[in-house]
Amino acid sequence: MKYNIPDYLKGLSDNEVDFSKKQYGLNKLETVRKNGVLDMLIDILKEPMLILLFAISIIYVIVGDYGEALFMFVAIIAVSAISFYQDNRSKKALEALEKLNEPLSTVIRNSTVEEIPTHEIVVGDLCITEEGKVVNADGEIIHSNDFSVNEASLTGESYSVFKSVGSDDNKVYSGTIAVSGLAVFKVEKIGKETRIGQIGTSINEIKTETSPLQIQIRKFVKAMAVIGFLIFLLVCLVNYVRTQNLVESLLSGLTLAMSVLPEEIPVAFTTFMALGAWKLMRDGIIIKRSSIVETLGSTTVICTDKTGTITENTMQLKYLYDYSSDKTFNESHFNDETLSTLIDYAMWSSEPVPFDPMEQTLHRVYEETQQRDERILWQLFHEYPLEGKPPMMTHLFENGHKERIVAAKGAPEAIIQVSVLSEKEKEKVRQIIRNFGEQGFRVLGVAKSHFEGDNFPEKQQDFRFDFLGLVVFFDPPKRGIQEVFQHIYDAGIKVKVITGDNSDTTQSIAAQAGIVNTVDAIEGKAIMNYSEDQLLEEVEKKVLFTRMFPDAKLTVINALKKKGEVVAMLGDGVNDGPALKAAHIGVAMGSKGTEIAKAAASLVITNDDLDKLITAIAAGRRIYSNIKKAIQYIISIHIPIILTVSLPLFLGWIFPHIFTPVHVIFLELIMGPTCSLVYENEPMEKNTMQQSPRKMTETFLNWKELTISIVQGLFITAGVLFAYQWSVIQGGNEEKTRAMVFTTLIFANILLSFTNRSFYYSMFDSFKNRNILFPAISSLTLILLFAILYIPAVSVFFKVTNLGLTELSLAVLISAVSVLWFEAYKWMKRRKKN
Repeated sequence: MKYNIPDYLKGLSDNEVDFSKKQYGLNKLETVRKNGVLDMLIDILKEPMLILLFAISIIYVIVGDYGEALFMFVAIIAVSAISFYQDNRSKKALEALEKLNEPLSTVIRNSTVEEIPTHEIVVGDLCITEEGKVVNADGEIIHSNDFSVNEASLTGESYSVFKSVGSDDNKVYSGTIAVSGLAVFKVEKIGKETRIGQIGTSINEIKTETSPLQIQIRKFVKAMAVIGFLIFLLVCLVNYVRTQNLVESLLSGLTLAMSVLPEEIPVAFTTFMALGAWKLMRDGIIIKRSSIVETLGSTTVICTDKTGTITENTMQLKYLYDYSSDKTFNESHFNDETLSTLIDYAMWSSEPVPFDPMEQTLHRVYEETQQRDERILWQLFHEYPLEGKPPMMTHLFENGHKERIVAAKGAPEAIIQVSVLSEKEKEKVRQIIRNFGEQGFRVLGVAKSHFEGDNFPEKQQDFRFDFLGLVVFFDPPKRGIQEVFQHIYDAGIKVKVITGDNSDTTQSIAAQAGIVNTVDAIEGKAIMNYSEDQLLEEVEKKVLFTRMFPDAKLTVINALKKKGEVVAMLGDGVNDGPALKAAHIGVAMGSKGTEIAKAAASLVITNDDLDKLITAIAAGRRIYSNIKKAIQYIISIHIPIILTVSLPLFLGWIFPHIFTPVHVIFLELIMGPTCSLVYENEPMEKNTMQQSPRKMTETFLNWKELTISIVQGLFITAGVLFAYQWSVIQGGNEEKTRAMVFTTLIFANILLSFTNRSFYYSMFDSFKNRNILFPAISSLTLILLFAILYIPAVSVFFKVTNLGLTELSLAVLISAVSVLWFEAYKWMKRRKKN
């Protein structure tokens, strides 16, 4: 942003900044102490799996089996290390997001305007705040134009207050919101010394909400924990009745409890969401809450602004229409003397220190075309801010000779309405406006007035205006925007354009941008007059919503939500705040968006590129899909572990304790990284963005998906128990049988992780999705398995014996049959669809 700041505003020097920092400190409120390493470690040690491991370790120590006890303690360290690694990754990702979310503040230092992190503001700084910005320190206004501020965070009053250097209250306060105009203020208090700091309120506090997926997962894990506890009691009782051995019964029960508890699921969820948000941050997409990643994949409607989102927001002045001569001039003839008055008043009706792209352009054209720059000779002494439906604004200037300029500009309809024109003349101008609008131009009307005395009208519309002409801007659609909207439509997502511009301009730009169904447009004032039934019907049918104001935007968003749509709303202005907050996903633009928009939004696109929203939606779908894959994998592999531990005991087979806690914890150590590391890193499947959005009401696993996982688990169980019985029939002892069962289950686990990379495409297609962690974890698992089987000391500890080539081949064959049947199922599924 370029600011035309008066020369007398120098700001602090670097030495003065350093001195102020030492004397007054930094601009930080007291914050809640964040969890350190010790807190994270304590939280990890509270996990149910760790408690079970401690209990088993103590039992082994009591009975004098120190080797097993040592292994359990090593397992505790390993499980804790994995959990700590995951928690730390998530914590660092979220801290990086938090740091990026800190708003920047604009200050004048060394006579130069620069942006700094808000916490670096010091006492004595000259801060610039403007429309849509949050004031980040307490101070005194020393320069302003058309500046008003909402102080509801301090006073509770919702209306805005105009303030200037000469007003009775010329102070601004941290946490308040600039509603209009611009002000430069000298910082007097920072951090906890500010008014908002003293009452202990932080405007940046964000309440973390529990997402629907989190709730479902918690319920699932709690249910499994209850089932695990009941089975633990049952196994202990059955075993004790048969053996009268309390220690052995406790160990059997605890082994089964460990196999039932799916503690990998909440770890996987946290990891997926935090790392998903962190990866999006690297792509220039800032997620305020990591759980919003879950909602992204469900988006059914994108409501987008036009200016700066669909268009470049360059606001090139292409034409000037002079009413007095009834001529239109293109940019190569702006020097024509006929245009002098129109250009003059277009500039005077803009802010003296412009921050809007159109006003900056008008100031530039004034500099380039007028023979004499008179801006320094005139002072703004009274103003009417941008308001009305449609809006307009009026400025009153005065020079040293008490001569006055009264200049107004705004929506052409508003300027025509207040100008002294006959109905015939008005219709003539309206036709010119329509012609420009149909070509995609943005048009503003300009007018002048004359007023003596100081008894100004209460409303600017009460002045008697002379119509001067039109300023015509062209804001072309962004390059490649057609492809962006095609991607949105391909993903089954609808598009609505919600803009303050007029219908003709919006229809033209929308058509050029590749948006479909742009024939009809509806205006904000019409929306507010509809009955509820009419409103729901119109928001479903219409694509273009024009001349929209805050209440109308909010009405459209709420109506779409009522229709069952999952709404992403893109906005950048103060007026977009309510709609951004109401939408399921509020999306603010990073470079041109106001801080109010960013604060209300749940997602910020740093470079204002709409295509990034598609990237975010794709990431949301990928992450949700991968979470489901991980959870289905966990369910499928837990079933054979649970049944292999319990069935030999309940059925009275020859080796009832085929798995001990050592074997179960080894399997848990494999499963943890597989689901939370490997599946998290899985790329998006090629058909993901050609599918319709999933419904928000869907549970994370529907009955069909849950049934598939259970069937997969039962097939693997059948294979493992077949290996058990085959070994027994062949005369194998307990160690040989355990080795066959354990090896079959490990191979089945590896194959399951590969085949479940996709529930539609074949395993071989999935190999094209490069994920180095799959072969890495699988190779490590096989190395550990062969160490257990063929290194004598390790074999003794795991109570297994080595397997011959025939036995090893049979274990591979059994695991392949028990898992790869699913490839045939997927093939039939693809064939049926095609």
